[in-house]
Amino acid sequence: MNLPKKKAIAVLSGGLDSTVATTCFNKQYEIHALTFDYGQRSSNREIESSKEICNELKIKHTVMDLNWLGKLGKSALTSQDKEIPLLKNEELDDKKICDDTARKVWVPGRNIVFTAIATAFAESEDAEIIIVGWDQEEATTFPDNSWEFLDAFNKVLRIGTLEGVQIAAPLIDLSKKEIVELGHKIAAPMELSYSCYRGAENHCGTCESCMRRKRAFIKSDIEDKTIYK
Repeated sequence: MNLPKKKAIAVLSGGLDSTVATTCFNKQYEIHALTFDYGQRSSNREIESSKEICNELKIKHTVMDLNWLGKLGKSALTSQDKEIPLLKNEELDDKKICDDTARKVWVPGRNIVFTAIATAFAESEDAEIIIVGWDQEEATTFPDNSWEFLDAFNKVLRIGTLEGVQIAAPLIDLSKKEIVELGHKIAAPMELSYSCYRGAENHCGTCESCMRRKRAFIKSDIEDKTIYK
C-alpha cells in the first residue's frame, strides 16, 4: 500500500536554481509551486517558464500578483528607467564589482516577502517544507541567499508556525556549476528555465544572470540548450 506523499511548497521563479531545487524534492513530496509577479521586466517569461516546468514535473502551480513590491525601491529589475548592469566574464568573481551590481538589482525584502507568503500556504495546506533555490554563489552578494538568512528564518518558523514548517534549501552550499551538475544528474528540466533579467523571448546573454548561467554550463561541460541572442 502506497502512503500519501508529504506536502511541500516551492518558491519557483522559473530560473535555473529554483528549477533544480524543486526537482530535488519532486519524488518525495506533493509540491505546490508559487511564482511571484512583482512587476519585474522578466515576469511574463518567468511565469511562462514556471508553467512549463510545473507541467513537466506534474505539480500544482499558482501565480501570485505582488506588483506593489516592484514599486518599492529603485531596482533595475522593476524600473524601466534604470539600466540593467552588464558584467564581463572575468568580473563575475570580483566581489567589489558584484556588490555594486547587486545593489542595482536589489528588490527590497523580496525573499523575506516570498518566504513569508510561502509559509502561509504551507500552514494552510499542511506542508512540511518550503523549497527555495538559494545558493552559495549568489549568497556572496545577496545576503538573503546565505546560510545565516536560512538559519534565522528557520528559527522564526519554529517559533511562528504551529507545526514547525521549515525551509529546505538543497543548493545552499553549491556554485552555479555544481547546480547544473546536480540538475543534470536528477534530470531537472533546466532547458525550460529562464534566467535573464531583461525578459525578452531569448536570453540576452550579457546580463549578470545570463553570464553566470552560461559559465556554469561551460564549466560543467554539460550541453547548454539555452537560446541566447
